[in-house]
Amino acid sequence: MTERAPIKDKPWLFRTYAGHSTAARSNALYRMNLARGQTGLSVAFDLPTQTGYDSDHVLARGEVGKVGVPIGHLGDMRALFDQIPLEQMNTSMTINATAPWLLSLYIAVAEEQGADVSALQGTVQNDIIKEYLSRGTYICPPAPSLRMITDVAAHTARHMPKWNPMNVCSYHLQEAGATPEQELAYALATAIAVLDDLRGKVEARDFPAMVGRISFFVNAGIRFVTELCKMRAFTELWDELCRERYGIEDERFRRFRYGVQVNSLGLTEQQPENNVYRILLETLAVTLSKNARARAVQLPAWNEALGLPRPWDQQWSLRMQQILAYETDLLEYGDLFDGNPVIAARVAELKTGARAELALLDGMGGAIASIDYMKSRLVESNAERLNRIEAAETVVVGVNRWQQGEPSPLTAGEGGILVVDPADEQDQIARLLAWREARDDAAALAALAALRVAAQGGANIMPPSIAAARAGVTTGEWASVMREVYGEYRGPTGVSASPSNRTQGLEPIREAVDQVSRRLGRRLKFLVGKPGLDGHSNGAEQIAFRARDCGMDITYEGIRLTPEQIVARAAQDDAHVVGLSILSGSHLPLIDEVMARMRGAGLSHIPVIVGGIIPEEDAERLEEMGVARVYTPKDFELNRIMMDIVALAGPDEVAA
Repeated sequence: MTERAPIKDKPWLFRTYAGHSTAARSNALYRMNLARGQTGLSVAFDLPTQTGYDSDHVLARGEVGKVGVPIGHLGDMRALFDQIPLEQMNTSMTINATAPWLLSLYIAVAEEQGADVSALQGTVQNDIIKEYLSRGTYICPPAPSLRMITDVAAHTARHMPKWNPMNVCSYHLQEAGATPEQELAYALATAIAVLDDLRGKVEARDFPAMVGRISFFVNAGIRFVTELCKMRAFTELWDELCRERYGIEDERFRRFRYGVQVNSLGLTEQQPENNVYRILLETLAVTLSKNARARAVQLPAWNEALGLPRPWDQQWSLRMQQILAYETDLLEYGDLFDGNPVIAARVAELKTGARAELALLDGMGGAIASIDYMKSRLVESNAERLNRIEAAETVVVGVNRWQQGEPSPLTAGEGGILVVDPADEQDQIARLLAWREARDDAAALAALAALRVAAQGGANIMPPSIAAARAGVTTGEWASVMREVYGEYRGPTGVSASPSNRTQGLEPIREAVDQVSRRLGRRLKFLVGKPGLDGHSNGAEQIAFRARDCGMDITYEGIRLTPEQIVARAAQDDAHVVGLSILSGSHLPLIDEVMARMRGAGLSHIPVIVGGIIPEEDAERLEEMGVARVYTPKDFELNRIMMDIVALAGPDEVAA
């Protein structure tokens, strides 16, 4: 007889990852989403906030309010949660390097609302290790960054027992190319690094409950059977780890608690309406299996490969969750897959692979010591993934098969995506300047001095950070103290100078590169740069990786470069072609500055190519600025891009 749950399960938390332009506009969006049935908040912060810069910093130019909400001080956080009672809310904040600071601002606003801070529920992502590997919003070196993670955890252990102090984030690992086994192992290695460090900061009697507060944020891709098995493997490996490594006896504290956003990387610019089916199938991977069901789900919108989604697009994704939870009978039954031999075999296979990878990392000294290794493996895995798509071994409907189709009426006309008003940046800066002018500077300076003393002396940085939030300190000022005390860090790129052994099929391009290089009198020099604060480096890494294997002399120094630095390096290297990658939506102001500086430096003869999530009308504007080629996610054939680079470097030498 079919096992029916005696009581229908409660649905997972419905979230929408949202935030843009200003705190006031994001607040209006949150209240609208809550009114539509969303049951938890998921806050997206803009890149200056994530990387610890105030909105008027030179590196923040063009980035303010683009991929999330700018939060510069207590006033911004106050506006963000206006009329939203935090004591009744479950809030997820996707913040990492500045997690201690944003949590401090959140606590200060909750206190102003009269909330019981010990009753607050939610999560700060606070996973800096994956930032070194995939997302790029780190600030400080790994060791002090780990310390800040566990400072947050230790503070919540004493003062916020319902708060999740860390969200181990394997989401971006998959986006960076991780295999399921790598995703499992790298995420678990991160959790081990954090828990090992946390052990020394909390009382032994409190440690099991803190293990129970560690949550995970994962990615669900289109291979939904494998993804479902991956989640079951995660639950079993986590239980095993908690029992065997940490001696956690209480089953509640060994429970694998995770939230999910399904795969955004797999969304296509071509035939974007197909993305609705992809999102639904990926959602099933994390909801069908009761014993490995997500506790919170946030879904991308169908048009995120085109640009920022509109409120209607986000509503469509929310309705998908609601229909699955309330109209189907999914929540009325026990686990559908227990005892299934196919599922059991795949789960066992994934666990074996993950254990082997985890043992390798452990032998290297753990996650912190293995960052360079993990980064290089992710770049290689991503290259293999792209190779399979290029060769049509992996079918992507509308991309490498069945490309012909009817034009999508969903993308017709203006207003198909949300465009952030450039005036919002100046508005944010004006309010920041007014905030600094109105605050008590003596109190702010005293709070910063106390923060510096705590950081230098090894004390928990949360209490002085909360005091700094109340005193009116800004995000950039808080982060500048961290930079001063702990130093800054440039993560590994994962792209070595030496070609790999994956040159099969590249012979015609390598021959063309050799031909042009002979006529140029030296090896074709290709400079790859990422201006601005965008840390999504996958595209730039894969372009540099392929160009290197095609025989070009490449320069790729990683993320977060100013236009001035890129142009100076182009002059120093005497580059033949410059390639720029931006996925944050800040391409127009940043490329405009790069092109102006190229002209000013007498380098206007060097062709510039640009890649990113760039709307068609913006591509036309970039070409008017003098950009030679514009590539978007639809341009998945890297070999064609390589031949374009060869042709641009030596237009008279390459005829075909």
